[in-house]
Amino acid sequence: MSKDSTVFVGLDVHKDSIAVAFVGAGHDATVVDYGSIGTQQYALRRLVDKLHGRAAQLLFVYEAGPCGFWLHRLLTSWGLDCRVIAPSLIPRRASDHIKTDRRDARNLALNLKAGTLTPVHIP
Repeated sequence: MSKDSTVFVGLDVHKDSIAVAFVGAGHDATVVDYGSIGTQQYALRRLVDKLHGRAAQLLFVYEAGPCGFWLHRLLTSWGLDCRVIAPSLIPRRASDHIKTDRRDARNLALNLKAGTLTPVHIP
């Protein structure tokens, strides 16, 4: 992947792990499945440092859930753009019945790039 101006990063967050996928801003950019990382601050810092090598601007998105808003607060304290989406507001195809962490992260990244997600208010 060449260096893009913006990389859209989808995160599927769980208690012990975060599935990561990202896509560049280019028209022909493909989604890259980064894999799974831990929820520790150093693991997130390493992810951010690696992705900054690919783009000047990073946009993160994840689904609101029982894990709270700690991730949003952490990323925004680092000066990054992070959006939290209500799971019910994510557009899904009627034929899309298989739900995996990797697929969720990919869909979040693609929907963020397309501009079809509506963020929720962070308390």
